[in-house]
Amino acid sequence: MIRSTDRILTTHVGSLPRPEDLIQIMYAKEEGIPVDRAALAARVETAVAEIVANQVNAGVDIVNDGEMSKPSYATYIKDRLAGFGGESNSFVYQDVAEFPKMAARVFNDPGRSRRKTPGCNAEISVSDRDAAVTDTRNLLDATKDKDVAGKFLTGASPGVISLFFANTHYPDFETYIFAIADAMRYEYETVTEAGIMLQLDCPDLGMGRHIQYADLSLSDFRKRAELHVEALNHALANVPRDMVRIHLCWGNYEGPHHCDVPLRDVIDVAFKANVSGISFEAANPRHAHEYTVFDDVKVPDDVVLIPGVIESKSNFIEHPELIAQRITRIAERVGREKVIAGSDCGYGTWVGQAAVEPEIVWKKLEAMAEGAKLASAQLWR
Repeated sequence: MIRSTDRILTTHVGSLPRPEDLIQIMYAKEEGIPVDRAALAARVETAVAEIVANQVNAGVDIVNDGEMSKPSYATYIKDRLAGFGGESNSFVYQDVAEFPKMAARVFNDPGRSRRKTPGCNAEISVSDRDAAVTDTRNLLDATKDKDVAGKFLTGASPGVISLFFANTHYPDFETYIFAIADAMRYEYETVTEAGIMLQLDCPDLGMGRHIQYADLSLSDFRKRAELHVEALNHALANVPRDMVRIHLCWGNYEGPHHCDVPLRDVIDVAFKANVSGISFEAANPRHAHEYTVFDDVKVPDDVVLIPGVIESKSNFIEHPELIAQRITRIAERVGREKVIAGSDCGYGTWVGQAAVEPEIVWKKLEAMAEGAKLASAQLWR
C-alpha cells in the first residue's frame, strides 16, 4: 500500500460521475437494446481519460478509471462471467423496510431500477478475458503523462457477488462463494500484474448485515463474514497483499441506516483479509463518530486506513477545516503515515446514480485535497 512520510495523500472509493452520453449507451446495453460495441469501447476509453484529468485537477493523488466501463461496481460481473442466467433475487433492506416512502425513493431511481442481477444457475467461469485487460490499458494510457502518486482499479469481492446474485446451481453457500472466488482470480491477477492497485469492494462485510444476513445473530453474522474473508483470501492467493485494499461499506444509499452493524463489530474481521489498506465510511451521520474505535483497536502494522472524510450522498461541500479535523483525529490515534484521506463511497455507484450533482462531486474532491493539506501542516509541524 502506498504510504507517504511527509503529507496526507488523497484518494476515493472508485465510481465517479459518467458522461451523459455514456450513461445513455449503457442504459441501452442494460436493457438489451443493441449497441455499437466498438463505439461504446471508444467512448469508455475517452471517458477514462477525461475522468483521470478531472481527478488530477481536483488534487486527488491516487486515481482510477471512475468505473467508466461498468454498469455498477458489482453487477458488471454478469458481463464477464458465465453461469449467471438465472432469476434475480430480491432483498429487504432492514432499515428502509420501516419507512415505505423512503424505500420508494431509494429503489425507484433511474439507475438502480435498471440494474440486472441474474442468479447463478450453472458452473461459473470467465467468459470475457479481454474486459479486465482493457480496463488496465485504459487507465495506464490515461495516467502515463499525469503526475499521480498511484492508481487503482476496483473489483467486486466474492462476498458482494454472493450478496447480489442468488445461487440455484451449487449445493451450498460455501461451495458457491469459493466458486466465485476461483473465477474472480483472473481479474484480480490481471489488474495487479499490470502494476495497478486493486480495490475489492466489500459491502457484504457491512451492508450484508442488514440485507443478506438480517435474520442472523451478530455472532452468526460474524462467522459468515469470516467465511467471506476466507473466500476473498483464496481468490488473492497469487496477489501480493501490498497491491490490494478493500472498501468496507454499509450501502451507498440515502436511508436511515439505523440497522448498520457498528464498525467495532466488523473491523477485526476485515483485518483478517490479506490486504494492505482498508477504506471505510467515516463522514456520514451514522458512522462519523466511530473514529474512537481506534482508541483501543490496534491497526495491523502493514495496514493503512482510508477513512471517508467527505460524504457520498450529500450535496453539502464539506469545509476543508472539517475535513482536516476528520483526518487528524484518526491520524493522531493510528499514526499519520497510516492514513490516506478518502470518500465515504462512490459518486456513480451504478449508471445513472445522481445523489450528488457531478459539478459538486469535483468541488467535494477539491475540498478534500485542501483539507488534506491543512491536516498535513498540523501533523508534520
